[in-house]
Amino acid sequence: MATTLQGAEASKKEKRVKKEKKEEKRTKLAKKEKKDKQKKEKEKKVKTRKRQRTEEEASGGAAKKARGSPSSESTDVSIDVGDNGIAVDPNSIDRFRLSDSVKGLLRGKGIESLFAIQAQTLDFLLDGSDVVGRARTGSGKTLAFVLPIVEKLMAEGGGAAGRQRRAPAAIVLAPTRELAKQVAAEFDYIGKAGSLRSFCIYGGTPYRPQEEALRRGVDVLVGTPGRVKDHLQRGTLDLSKLKFQILDECDEMLNMGFVDDVELILNGVGDRSGVQTLLFSATLPTWVKTVTTRFLKKDHKVVDLVGTQKLKASSTVKHLALYCHWSQKVGVVSDLVKCYGSGGRSIVFTETKSECDELAGELSKSVGARAIHGDIAQQQREFTLAGFRNGKFGVLVATDVAARGLDIDKVELVIQATLPKDPESYIHRSGRTGRAGRTGISISLVDRKREGLVGLIESKAGVKFERIGAPQAQDMAKMSGDKLVAKMTGIDAKSVEMFKSAAEAATKVFDSPIHALAAALACMAGHSSEFQGRSLLTAHKDLSTLMLTHTGEIRSPGFIFSVLHRIVQNEEAVNAIQGMTLTADGHSAVFDVQRKDLDLFKKAMARELANNGGRGGMALTVPTSLPELKVKDCPPPPTSRWGNGGGGRRFGSGSFPKGSLGGGRGNFAGRGGSRKW
Repeated sequence: MATTLQGAEASKKEKRVKKEKKEEKRTKLAKKEKKDKQKKEKEKKVKTRKRQRTEEEASGGAAKKARGSPSSESTDVSIDVGDNGIAVDPNSIDRFRLSDSVKGLLRGKGIESLFAIQAQTLDFLLDGSDVVGRARTGSGKTLAFVLPIVEKLMAEGGGAAGRQRRAPAAIVLAPTRELAKQVAAEFDYIGKAGSLRSFCIYGGTPYRPQEEALRRGVDVLVGTPGRVKDHLQRGTLDLSKLKFQILDECDEMLNMGFVDDVELILNGVGDRSGVQTLLFSATLPTWVKTVTTRFLKKDHKVVDLVGTQKLKASSTVKHLALYCHWSQKVGVVSDLVKCYGSGGRSIVFTETKSECDELAGELSKSVGARAIHGDIAQQQREFTLAGFRNGKFGVLVATDVAARGLDIDKVELVIQATLPKDPESYIHRSGRTGRAGRTGISISLVDRKREGLVGLIESKAGVKFERIGAPQAQDMAKMSGDKLVAKMTGIDAKSVEMFKSAAEAATKVFDSPIHALAAALACMAGHSSEFQGRSLLTAHKDLSTLMLTHTGEIRSPGFIFSVLHRIVQNEEAVNAIQGMTLTADGHSAVFDVQRKDLDLFKKAMARELANNGGRGGMALTVPTSLPELKVKDCPPPPTSRWGNGGGGRRFGSGSFPKGSLGGGRGNFAGRGGSRKW
């Protein structure tokens, strides 16, 4: 009996084990199938993305993406795959409620997909909601309200063309004349889809033509708050038929003192129940929040692409800092435009109107610059901006009047002749380049008084400045030569034939054809005399930067001074050294010497190396660019036996010559002791 029971138990156990093994096998198989499926899906997505990139490259898609795809500041989106296996852009204009005529106009500008702010606000606006839109500069806020307004006005029967005395259905308030004109231009272009009539009004221009245009009738009125208020008070502007009111760059209206004017205009609308209000801003200060509470409906929608993040500078811009004495500013800016502008458009920002005029006057002699600021007549400002956009000249010198709202295409370089005092100004200035996915360069000239602002802007604007030196002779020669060679390739063959005899004569005058051609290029570039380089530390033309490297660790500038006194054996030349700065690796120091003493230092080091048979672990070179420098101050040298210059020398990491600056607070050292600045 016991044997029978044991056999039954064994049989049950064997069945249970077989069942468990079978279940385990089934589970493993299911896992493998799932894993294989996931792998195939992943491979399919990779192939789809590769196919999409190939198609974009074949059809010039990269250029379209730069013009019309969501900016780098937009939120991440997933890639949808269509039935044919090709990826579908979720922001493609074909996926939104836009009419064929509007899509055609967008494609005419190379726009195939919407920016994030446009895509996320369009449906809300088409459905009649009030909207607060927040996005960074250069993110496409203008089209975000132009598209739905044009679509809705078209749906209601088209525009005012051919009809007299029609009050505006939409009004847009912009803080500056330039931004107002830009917004009006967008309405003019997109509004062609529905024969809409738009008009722009701003101060500094006669009232009569504006009054006549308002009497004829407009669909969309764009203007600055001051001039719109004036027309309201004169009784020449009727807002009784208003359906849309838009505040663009609302935070800048606060900064420019338009609070009272804006509120007067909004209060003059009367019954706002049928008015759709749109508010766009990069930041949301208290006044903007108050306007939202008072003038927008309670169920308004908020599209915030910034969120709790601080307002940051564009990530598509390379941020450079060049330490420069104010007396060298004009020459340095001219050199920077030639080296970094690449023959494209450059904007130079100044703090004051007088500085703007002075700098533009000097630069016009070398790089062809024009000025724009608030005291220049509006007609002249428009003429200047049109010339800049059309490429008639390549350098625009401007005050902050051009820092916000202007969308000038393909600005490759921004130079801030004076580092701004607040990070927000830096963000908006540097944001004139690197727009719509393109890359750009922003170079800030830093003088001694504003040296402390570098760290503030880095922390608040989310940038890390790369320190550069002034363009050197070899940089200028290469850039000028490359441009001239590019021009030479486009010269007509018959013209070349006419100059062959002169070229043959030139080859007999010079040692070689290469020498003759180099002389011709130098002459064409306007460099008939020797290139005068600049200090890499301070951009002074009468100073040259040297770098002394040692195999051992350099702990203080005092060691360098003692070495130079021993080697050079010229008290006056060593005492004239300026800007002694240690490098980050602890094995080198850079400093400025008088240009007339440059050969003296070179010969002294050559003599030292010859006497030591090449040993000694030291080398003296003329650097072409600055190495990474120490950011902390170095202590003063142990004695002042080489400080007989009466305090004329500054040293320590980040120290700079008299009237100039560097990476930190230097020390004055001399017979009378030391003091910090």
